[in-house]
Amino acid sequence: MEELVGLRQGSAGSPVTLQELWGPCPHIRRGIRGGLEWLKQKLFRVGEDWYFLMILGVLMALISYAMNFAVERVVRAHNWLYEEVGDSHLLRYLSWAVYPVALVSFSSGFSQSITPFSGGSGVPELITILSGVVLEDYLDIKNFGAKVVGLSCTLASGSTIFLGKVGPFVHMCVMIADYLGRVRTKTIGEPENKRKQREMLVAGAAVGVATVFAAPFSGVLFSIEVMSSHFSVWDYWRGFFAATCGAFMFRLLSVFGNQEETITVIFKTSFRVDVPFDLPEIFFFVAVGAICGVLSCAYLFCQRNFLIFLRTNRFTSKLLATSKPLYAALAALVLASITYPPGVGRFLASRLSMGQHLDTLFDNNSWALMTRNSSPPWPSKPDPQNLWIEWYHPRFTIFGTLAFFLLMKFWMLILATTIPMPAGYFLPIFIYGAAIGRLLGEALSLAFPEGIVAGGMVNPIVPGSYALAGAAAFSGAVTHTISTALLAFELTGQIVHGLPVLMAVLMANAITQSCQPSFYEGTIIVKKLPYLPWIRSRQTGSYPVIVEHFMNSTITTLAKDTPLEEVVKVVTSTDLAEYPLVESTESQILVGVVKRAQLVQVLQAEFPSWAPGQQRHLQDILAGGCPVEPVTLHLSLETTLHQTHNLFELLHLQSLFVTSRGRVVGAVSWVELKKAISNLINPPPPK
Repeated sequence: MEELVGLRQGSAGSPVTLQELWGPCPHIRRGIRGGLEWLKQKLFRVGEDWYFLMILGVLMALISYAMNFAVERVVRAHNWLYEEVGDSHLLRYLSWAVYPVALVSFSSGFSQSITPFSGGSGVPELITILSGVVLEDYLDIKNFGAKVVGLSCTLASGSTIFLGKVGPFVHMCVMIADYLGRVRTKTIGEPENKRKQREMLVAGAAVGVATVFAAPFSGVLFSIEVMSSHFSVWDYWRGFFAATCGAFMFRLLSVFGNQEETITVIFKTSFRVDVPFDLPEIFFFVAVGAICGVLSCAYLFCQRNFLIFLRTNRFTSKLLATSKPLYAALAALVLASITYPPGVGRFLASRLSMGQHLDTLFDNNSWALMTRNSSPPWPSKPDPQNLWIEWYHPRFTIFGTLAFFLLMKFWMLILATTIPMPAGYFLPIFIYGAAIGRLLGEALSLAFPEGIVAGGMVNPIVPGSYALAGAAAFSGAVTHTISTALLAFELTGQIVHGLPVLMAVLMANAITQSCQPSFYEGTIIVKKLPYLPWIRSRQTGSYPVIVEHFMNSTITTLAKDTPLEEVVKVVTSTDLAEYPLVESTESQILVGVVKRAQLVQVLQAEFPSWAPGQQRHLQDILAGGCPVEPVTLHLSLETTLHQTHNLFELLHLQSLFVTSRGRVVGAVSWVELKKAISNLINPPPPK
């Protein structure tokens, strides 16, 4: 490093080093150093966490806004190219299809070339990490760069591929939170603390949703419901602070960019406030939830089994293993061909962006009544004032296009989720649920054109409110969350339908949770990630299950009086990470745990000093310095399955020993717990 030089005041011009310049001024140097220490103490007086959480929220808001800005420009260029190529169907098709195919194949190839862990949403891996499992490289900073570039290309492909942003952005926020956590540790000079690291990761998950939808409340609830089964109130407070900073900055940037006049919701609606719905409509809102629950079960079942088919089929598994960009390009070509506007895309409103899909579906006017006595022409390009016309076809009517949209998007969404690239899957299912609710709302508005009579008053049906309920119900059922109801309110600024929307979400979740695992759990199952499933069976018969029924009784123990020759045989014949240490072979009283790595190291150091014929025991090398870790927590034979499961989840444990009156009699790990939970759901046949 080059030395800094300067000139003394009044000097003729001979330069001096900075050390020489300040060397004669020790008082000034001490004063400056003391002032900096005082400033650091004052700044960190309220806790240094808050500064890093604020940085996390603001930084991710800037990244989210910049990504939206760049994607919007690319999509606008695609639309301009499609409109300017002329009337040639071949050129129009090529301009429509080649653009997303190139972007998707580049997204897959680039992200996979940086790191193989950048594909998908990343949420299932985060659930596994927050459960206590260490997954190498998933939070590496190079994965962040791959996610940013890959996700930008995915979003730039537009509604052709019909994928979103939430999942990968949550993953990116957690990666930045992990990085800031390590910076914080180095800044204040404290040792690494796993609890502090987890706090930053949970806050990062909340910021991910908040900076995509400007929804801090649902962002925090998402991190509670999806990311962790046991949530600390300490994390709740920090998550709200970081999410609020991120959501505020994200919307503030829209104001600075002249996109909004002030801080408002993303999707503006104009539902009635005085009488938003009539009491008999509650039944129809619950029916929307039931329909969404049934369809979500079908969607989750088909999506999971299609993923399994791709991984087990010889051709597709080889293609995904060796040529991911080729598979991505083929899938994108199929989707782009179907959504080509002059073709089948005419019935899928494919010229609308994903945001415009929601804007139109939340429209409070009844399209069925508006087109009952008139047939508006299909414009050459979308009319910003009448985007709902994109859903209308004179032969199919509104009901035909909505039904066709639901039928086609069902399998198209499943196909899109298999493309190995950074992509979010929440917004597509949110839009799909809105279409379900819109279809039922339009049917009700046609069946009751004047409205439903209640209490002597007649109020017209608002189809947009059913779309709102359907969006929250279907997305909540697919992800097994209730926070989607609050997300719908934060996105639209409408809480007048709070009760019916929440009832629809609860009904959909009641059906789905009893039949299918969530989208994230299904991905964990397919990818075979180490994850401890929830105990969903709450029947009375599940509570009498105790540790004695499912523990592993064949465990390897090391006694203090075990000859070293036997210890060497045990160490070389097993690959366990640790061994339970007992007082003697006869008593089997548990006294601690010996790590295999440390035991091997001591044995290798002691081996040259062994005298021929000398009988040495394990307690000799333990006394010589081999560390023994105490067992601070263990299970009894009478501990229930539910208690054991709660301990493993709350403390992020991997295994525990089972004792009876101090004697070690077995062990319980994730393997035994998973098998016990599986036996509750699918009992084995009686012998």
